[in-house]
Amino acid sequence: MASVWAKSAVNLHTLTVFFFFLICLPSGGGQKKKENLLSEKVDQMMEWSSRRSVVRMNGDKFRRFVKAPPRNYSVIVMFTALQPQRQCSVCRQANEEYQVLANSWRYSSAFSNKLFFTVVDYDEGADVFQQLNMNSAPTFMHFPAKGKPKRADTFDLQRIGFASEQLAKWIADRTDVQIRVFRPPNYSGTIALALLVSLVGGLLYLRRNNLEFIYNKTGWAMAALCVVFAMTSGQMWNHIRGPPYAHKNPQNGQVSYIHGSSQAQFVAESHIILLLNAAITMGMVLLNEAATSKGDVGKRRIICLVGLGLVVFFFSFLLSIFRSKYHGYPYR
Repeated sequence: MASVWAKSAVNLHTLTVFFFFLICLPSGGGQKKKENLLSEKVDQMMEWSSRRSVVRMNGDKFRRFVKAPPRNYSVIVMFTALQPQRQCSVCRQANEEYQVLANSWRYSSAFSNKLFFTVVDYDEGADVFQQLNMNSAPTFMHFPAKGKPKRADTFDLQRIGFASEQLAKWIADRTDVQIRVFRPPNYSGTIALALLVSLVGGLLYLRRNNLEFIYNKTGWAMAALCVVFAMTSGQMWNHIRGPPYAHKNPQNGQVSYIHGSSQAQFVAESHIILLLNAAITMGMVLLNEAATSKGDVGKRRIICLVGLGLVVFFFSFLLSIFRSKYHGYPYR
């Protein structure tokens, strides 16, 4: 009887060990397969990045290397429409800044396989745009190493602009990867300044015997007005934030020159505001001229009407733009 119980105990132990290996073997094999797949994906992304800082992707590559697990690296994706028939000037400008940022990361000492820069063009991955319900370009998204993208993983291009420095700051917030932006040398500003100084110096030298024009009040007033128009139109904001010139909807091709939010603007919008302010100022100057001059009454009346027309028309236009940006402002 004791031998029967002993044999039963041995058989039970053998079955337990067998089932244990039967359960654990597939799990270990699956884990190894997962690690091999991840290693292949990382190696492939590193190979592409060694050839080009921004990896171009179609629908299949996007789903395999960006969307599908396993993935232990973050991916920055620029969704754009760079083909000439799309006529997306903003996409080209944003792409230039994106290339500067990607090159800064690729050739930095901190470069690693934890972050990759990719691009999906609408004509190469229209199915990706449909899958993500995306109806505008350019758009920047961050796909984290773990989990799905959140709302903050979509870059607020309309409010912040697409300058490389702003993109680098956003990436640092999302991934803790610090990227120092290195721009290629651009000597156009230095050359333009040197030409301007040479031109002014040459003019002063030629007119060295007659420098009364330096004391011309009208000339200094015009120069001061130009500075005022540039500052009040938002040129300094454009220089700091680097917004797009305009926005073109890729669905219907409609171009917007006025930003719909009070927190942002387009470069074209600042140009429009500058021209409106200049026209209003011209109208005020004409009104002042009609009131203070002592010429013919009929001529003064015409000048007064022209000045009044400029002020009324362009100031009304300026108010309409203000109303379109500040929707809750209580006035008519």
